[in-house]
Amino acid sequence: MSELPFTPIGAHVPVSGGLAKRGLAYTAEIGAETIQVFVTNPRGWATAAGDPDEDARLRERDDLPVFIHAPYLINLGAPDAKVADRSTASLEHALRRGAEIGARGVVVHTGSAVKGTRTDGLERMRSRLLPMLERLGDDVPPVLLEPMAGQGQVLCATVDDLVGYLDALDWHPQAAVCLDTAHVFAAGHDIATREGMRDMLDRFGEVVGADRLRLIHANDSKEPCGSNKDRHENIGAGHIGADPFGELFRHPVSAGVPITLETPGPEGPHATDVRTLKKLREG
Repeated sequence: MSELPFTPIGAHVPVSGGLAKRGLAYTAEIGAETIQVFVTNPRGWATAAGDPDEDARLRERDDLPVFIHAPYLINLGAPDAKVADRSTASLEHALRRGAEIGARGVVVHTGSAVKGTRTDGLERMRSRLLPMLERLGDDVPPVLLEPMAGQGQVLCATVDDLVGYLDALDWHPQAAVCLDTAHVFAAGHDIATREGMRDMLDRFGEVVGADRLRLIHANDSKEPCGSNKDRHENIGAGHIGADPFGELFRHPVSAGVPITLETPGPEGPHATDVRTLKKLREG
């Protein structure tokens, strides 16, 4: 059997006080090997320019894969024109900031139709995101589409939903995927055993392809499978349990794909979760 690729483990890190200054200090505190950051208020529309010195410090860390999570308010499938305009501007800002800090991808939630049909929402999303991907090309990092927990009129929740979403984008080369374990669990993939995690990853490889998976959010879940509720828990303290996460390091679809935690913090619990995943990586 060939040797498995190294899978870096890290977390979403706070950056108040400096994208690199605070973010890298927190990274060291919890023993992270990869990180995810916000580059603007995740719950607002206002954008912020970066600090060139801070940006440079992150760009120089070739040993540390960095990812950006775009603001939560973004909804490219929204029927409201003002929300749509703000969403596209916010995502483009995150992508341009990604280029400035050397990020390997920008995570964005796949959004909701809000009302009407899923098909209508996908058409609206296509009309907004596909031109942006075409225009920006590889001058910016790829968009990492994150399926949601299945609540309301979401456009994408299960692995199979990704097929229609990527179809709508003509499988653009700059459209990749970030899988959140709590989200797929809430959406109905029972990954509370290694076999269940394996089945989900098998399906991803079959219908999406391993080359599209660029980041994994490793989160346990406060809610049971199929709840459609997005509530993260520390690794081993929720309904998924710790052991199934070990499959992420061995499955051909996910082995080598960076893993970031979005579990409840601060440093102490995050460091414990990082250690738990590292033990599972060791076997």
